[in-house]
Amino acid sequence: MDERITLSHGGGGRATNRLVNELFWPAFDNALLAQGNDQAIMGVPQGRIAMTTDSFVVKPLVFPGGDIGSLAVYGTVNDLAMGGAQPFCLAAAFIMEEGLAMATLRDVVASMAQAARRCGVPIVTGDTKVVEHGKGDGLFITTTGLGLVPQDVQLDAGNCRPGDAIILSGSIGDHGMAILAQREHLGFETTLRSDSAPLHELVAVMLRAAPTLRCLRDPTRGGLAATLNELAHASCVGMHIQEQAIPVHEAVRSACELLGLEAVHVANEGKLVAICPPQEAEGLLAAMRAHPLGSQAAWIGTVVEDSACWVSMATTLGGERLIDWLSGEQLPRIC
Repeated sequence: MDERITLSHGGGGRATNRLVNELFWPAFDNALLAQGNDQAIMGVPQGRIAMTTDSFVVKPLVFPGGDIGSLAVYGTVNDLAMGGAQPFCLAAAFIMEEGLAMATLRDVVASMAQAARRCGVPIVTGDTKVVEHGKGDGLFITTTGLGLVPQDVQLDAGNCRPGDAIILSGSIGDHGMAILAQREHLGFETTLRSDSAPLHELVAVMLRAAPTLRCLRDPTRGGLAATLNELAHASCVGMHIQEQAIPVHEAVRSACELLGLEAVHVANEGKLVAICPPQEAEGLLAAMRAHPLGSQAAWIGTVVEDSACWVSMATTLGGERLIDWLSGEQLPRIC
């Protein structure tokens, strides 16, 4: 194939056919994809179906700890997992910019295929398009995922109740700071790495440990602050958290201080926030800490009565302040 993507790769002719058959199909190989149709026809598992769709426009395409391909798979799987769903198939559409290096595309597709195998979820159908040079910033990926939700699982953002525990699965800010450092060529003594990871297996463990788990959210764009504000408004409650209880890697903390950022506003791609009844919190924490993706899990606060739906934080200096949604754009193009 050509060394770079050309407009002919999006023209529907021989170049398109070669691109699909020699790059995408071998990487994503499975029986449903091999049908070669414009759709994947499959048997649907009995039960409730969760469906999600997402687009990934991260820059740079490859970063410490991941790339746009693995991020697309894990991000979609995680959106399903936050509803308690176990994923069973994905669809993916690739919008490629004229001039994209074929070697870069091949590496991203291989990474995406590896991530899908890790999650045990096949990519069963998809699409490719090519846009003119300067119109696409390299590569955009849009995904759709389907998952199966057990009948007894009822996770919802409106379920939070005063007295509930706020649990965080691990350190925050890793993904956003890794992207920023890579894109802006910031030199830190410690390499910042994205936390991008699939959370569905951790969620399955959590659901067994806390049968009356209220809700789950992954704090991606807007970070922990945006997630807690969303939950507070959805349930008409307040949230009170302890700054000293929030795990933050020292490298992330130092980078935030240097750049004048707050870790609670920085994006994550492999962490989750759980709200559960207080009597289930210790058991839930123990189960999470026994899983590699929850080893740093922490009880960071409590849901409180508050008709104004404020999120407040007790600071390490002994004060208290409100944690609002971020105003403006702190870090564009992080997912």
